[in-house]
Amino acid sequence: MVKKKSLWSAVVAALLVFGTGAPALAEEGAPAPAAPTSGCGKAPALSSGTYTIQSGGKNRSFIVRVPDGYDRNRPYRLIFGFHWLGGTATDVSTGRTVETGTWAYYGLQRLANNSAVFVAPQGLNNGWANSGGEDVAFVDAMLRRIEDGLCVDTTQRFALGFSYGAAMSYALACSRATVFRAVAVQSGGLLSGCVGGTQPIAYLGVHGLRDNVLGISGGRSLRDRFVRANGCTAQNPPEPAQGSLSHRVTTYAGCSAGHPVTWAAFDEGHIAAPQDGAPGDSGSRTWLPAEVWKFFTQFGSA
Repeated sequence: MVKKKSLWSAVVAALLVFGTGAPALAEEGAPAPAAPTSGCGKAPALSSGTYTIQSGGKNRSFIVRVPDGYDRNRPYRLIFGFHWLGGTATDVSTGRTVETGTWAYYGLQRLANNSAVFVAPQGLNNGWANSGGEDVAFVDAMLRRIEDGLCVDTTQRFALGFSYGAAMSYALACSRATVFRAVAVQSGGLLSGCVGGTQPIAYLGVHGLRDNVLGISGGRSLRDRFVRANGCTAQNPPEPAQGSLSHRVTTYAGCSAGHPVTWAAFDEGHIAAPQDGAPGDSGSRTWLPAEVWKFFTQFGSA
C-alpha cells in the first residue's frame, strides 16, 4: 500500500497551511513547446540513475530511467511520475510500495517496453506544496537538463501522480498546458495550486468513490475545470455502485481536437492501484496502468 498511516492528518495539515489558493508560479524559463531537443543525434549525457540540480536556490534531485537499447536518433516519450505525500522518488521508480518492478512508475514502465524516458522527481519534505511555484520551476529545470542530454519528442511529454503527486500533475496541467501533452490525475486534490487552468490539455481524472482522504467531489471539480477549458459537453458521467468493487470509464464528448477528457471512477478508497473484484492495491491486477497508457499513447508514437 502506498498510503502511510499519517497520510490523512498530513493532507489535512497541508490543506490548512496552503489552502486551495493558487500559489504564484514563475513563468520565466518555461521550456518552449514542440522544439527539437538538443539531445538528439549525440551520445546521451544522462544514463539511468539519480541526478541533482539547482532550482530556486535549492538542491533538487530526480531519478531518470533511460530505455534499454537507447537510440540517440529516436525521439522518446518523456513521462514524469510524482510521488504521494510521504513517498519518495525511489518508491515511484521501483514500485516497491505496491509490487516491485511491476508497479514501477505507476505500472507504466513495463507497458512502455522501452519507448519512453521516465522521470521520478523528489519533492521537498516528501510533498509538492509548490510554494511560490518552486516545484513547477523545478520541472522546468528538469526538462532543460533532460532534453539537453537525451533525445525527447517534445510533443510527447506527460505527467501523472497519486494523491499529492496528482495535485502536482494538476498544477502542471494548469500552468504548463502548452508544454505537456496530457496529464493523469489519480485521486488528487487542489494542494499544489492552479495558476492558469484556462488552456486546453488532455486530461485523465481517476478517483475512488469512498476516498476519505481527498474526497471524490474534489476530484470531480478538478476534472470539470478541464471539461470547460477543453470545450467538452458537460455531463455527470456514470460511476460504479458502492460495494461493486468495479470501475467505470467515461470519455467526454464535444472536446476540442486533441484535448480529450476521460473520467475513471472506481469503488474503493484512497488507493493508487485499484483492482476489480477485490479490495486494496494490486500491482499485477490493477486496471489503471493500462487506462493511463492507452490515454497517453493515443496522441501518436514516439
